[in-house]
Amino acid sequence: MQDCFDHHQLLVMPSNQAQEFLFQRIKELLPPAISLTDAVSEILHVSNDSAYRRIRNETPLILEEAKLLCEHFHLSLDQVLQIKGNSILFENVRINNQQYSYKKYLDDLIGGMKYINSFARKEVFYLTKDIPLFHNFYFHPLIAFRYFFWMKTILQHPDFTTKTIDLNGIPAEIESTSRELTKFYTLIPSTEIWNTECVNSAISQIEFYKDSGIFSSGVDIKIVYDALKETIMHLKTQVEYGCKFLPRENPHTKKENFNFFYNRVVLGDNTIFVTTDNVRTVYLNYDALNYLMTRDENFCNQCRQDLNNLMRRGTVISQTSEKQRNIFFGILLAKIEDRQQKI
Repeated sequence: MQDCFDHHQLLVMPSNQAQEFLFQRIKELLPPAISLTDAVSEILHVSNDSAYRRIRNETPLILEEAKLLCEHFHLSLDQVLQIKGNSILFENVRINNQQYSYKKYLDDLIGGMKYINSFARKEVFYLTKDIPLFHNFYFHPLIAFRYFFWMKTILQHPDFTTKTIDLNGIPAEIESTSRELTKFYTLIPSTEIWNTECVNSAISQIEFYKDSGIFSSGVDIKIVYDALKETIMHLKTQVEYGCKFLPRENPHTKKENFNFFYNRVVLGDNTIFVTTDNVRTVYLNYDALNYLMTRDENFCNQCRQDLNNLMRRGTVISQTSEKQRNIFFGILLAKIEDRQQKI
């Protein structure tokens, strides 16, 4: 596909219909406060008048311009041209220690939360097999543990190769940014689909560090487990009220924006489905922190259908179903307490 662009970049879009479809999709993706003409002008480096003529279909787009617009808005050119096929365009967001730092990763996620929140209608659906990232940042010991674990074991940062865990060693900037990310997540209406296995990976990571001698003392292990337990208890309170809020915030001042499903049917796979006005986006999380992102319409529609089917077979335990809610969170807490007793 790239060679085709390099050698034929002066070719025009095959039809007016494709050009209209492209600009309609871009308009849907833009936050309401941003002008379509201004955005196209900036991306294509043309005047507002030239951008307007392209939007109005008075000037045909060349393929190089279509490529620039599709890349900027993470759209599939195949879909714009209505080419039939099973190929799907994904953007890969992957942390490395050279070009893309953990701090930049958090900042970009905050930018994404702000972008979602800028739309009048928005919602996040989260099918998870782990504790979602946003719920890891309520309490200092768990923030510190997560940062250390990701830097040492997932990213294998050279500065952490020989380090033992220091719960007071997290940079203040990283902790404040982590908390800010969770704060923005609490503002966005969301539906989470959990099962009783979701806490297992967090426990396994703590146990791995305990067995490897990376904790400096049993006291630190207990502190991290206490923070994990507090996290689950705070999550239970949010589910009970049906709204998201930070510790020490008053839930009675918050809007109802949190639906929670107890999924006993399948083990989830960390799929995040986002709706902003008329646009759907899917994020597939892998290797703890990295993710793939697509706005492919057919893929997103199928993903939403699969989530709907799963929710129909699940149990809503937010605000209602107190008995089921107590059973679900009781199972999670019992797993943590069992490990605490063996320290």
